[in-house]
Amino acid sequence: MTHPRLHAAAHPDKPAVVMSDGSGGLTYAQLEDRANRGAQLLRSLGIAAGDTIAFWLPNCPQVYEIYWAGQRAGVYITPIATALTAGEADYIVENSAARLLIAAPEIAGLADLPPRAGVTRLTPAQWRDALDAQPSGPIADEAPGFHMVYSSGTTGRPKGIRLPLPTGAVTASHMLADQLASSYGIGPDTIYLSPAPLYHTAPLVYTTSGQRLGATVVVMPRFEPEAALAAIERFGVTVTQMVPTMFVRLLKLPAAVRARYDLSSLKVVVHAAAPCPVEIKRQMMEWLGPIIHEYYGGSEGNGSTRIGPEEWLRKPGSVGQASWGTVHICDDAGHELPTGEPGIVYFEGGWDFQYLGDDAKTRDSRNPLHPTWSALGDVGYLDADGYLFLTDRKSYMIISGGVNIYPQEVEDLLITHPKVADAAVIGVPNADFGEEVKAVVQPANPADATPALAEELIAFCKARLSPIKCPRSVDFDPALPRLDNGKLYKRLVKDRYWPKPS
Repeated sequence: MTHPRLHAAAHPDKPAVVMSDGSGGLTYAQLEDRANRGAQLLRSLGIAAGDTIAFWLPNCPQVYEIYWAGQRAGVYITPIATALTAGEADYIVENSAARLLIAAPEIAGLADLPPRAGVTRLTPAQWRDALDAQPSGPIADEAPGFHMVYSSGTTGRPKGIRLPLPTGAVTASHMLADQLASSYGIGPDTIYLSPAPLYHTAPLVYTTSGQRLGATVVVMPRFEPEAALAAIERFGVTVTQMVPTMFVRLLKLPAAVRARYDLSSLKVVVHAAAPCPVEIKRQMMEWLGPIIHEYYGGSEGNGSTRIGPEEWLRKPGSVGQASWGTVHICDDAGHELPTGEPGIVYFEGGWDFQYLGDDAKTRDSRNPLHPTWSALGDVGYLDADGYLFLTDRKSYMIISGGVNIYPQEVEDLLITHPKVADAAVIGVPNADFGEEVKAVVQPANPADATPALAEELIAFCKARLSPIKCPRSVDFDPALPRLDNGKLYKRLVKDRYWPKPS
């Protein structure tokens, strides 16, 4: 069975979603009822198949009412990150042509969000009341909808990723859910912990796919390392997905705290979204055992790779072999490069995505010589066995004296230092070499932000890396702008050091 409706009929009282703090939840029967009423509401508002609805909400059960209402009404469902400003959110509402926005009053930017003609705006309470007034049966013209997410905008304005809507029955199986079932064994016996914001693609896809497969989804209001361990023990969590920054925070808990919780129910830990330092992943394996899986891909759905724990122990640092589509490594002109040589990572054979309203960005993502191959902006290489190793984002590459330097390697090293909570490595202007390497470090203890620690970290790097890669200077930041999906908002860091164009 691959749809909540089918699970509601078979096991109506089974929890579909539970908030880890006890603040709410939905059984499958309740989710089915609210989703049907939601679809009825969309039609009463004149929202038809192919239209877009949006939500601007913290983690809460209503996310799933909205998602499954949209899924059976044939609409695009667009989540908006709670940390965005009113201007950023307004751009997404306008760009997506959203007809409905459900937004929580506690969202900081909501008060400044301008009204838009043709956009109905509801609070969660108004959504709830409106649903209560609707019929509880399915709408007459059901059609499968799908999410339309926006990129995190770490290097520029967010891009709307528009994919063709599915066809067929709303209860038909979906490839993403099928992949999770076959890759990680997600099914009716799964207790899935989601510690990340549901407005990000992977948490939304994994949790809704889990509901397609009959799992119980446990949602944390926000990630807190010890609270995550407590939730695993309390709910008997079997599968979870995290990002590497969560691994780092878990590992920095005192050993006595980590040992306090029974994590024996945990069978699979999946991670993605950002590079994971080899040493961090190795420590996680030593703690939890060989249960850590990794995948690489983007919201664009143009392809993906996957690697299991045993494979990774043989190929540390790899993000795996192609699991969807074919990987090609190419130079800037689009020519394929030999094995072992880094270049732009392209996928062939995945979804043919478009960036909504931006034909230029869509074209830029395609290979100049092979227009059906698309890239996400990452640089990497394939080894002789076809395993992909990511080097960095192309936009983050530092060119110093004609030498290409990929800062990810330096960041991965710095984060292992016991006095470092987070690190960003960037290129800054240098009159002789064009750029030089700088590290911007978030210390674990703010009191350690001293010239002595800066010298210690430079020496730490020089003892382990080629001198050309090592930072020539270190600055400190009390809180680096890392998004809660694990991605570093490096553009904001870099902008501090480069003159604004006139």
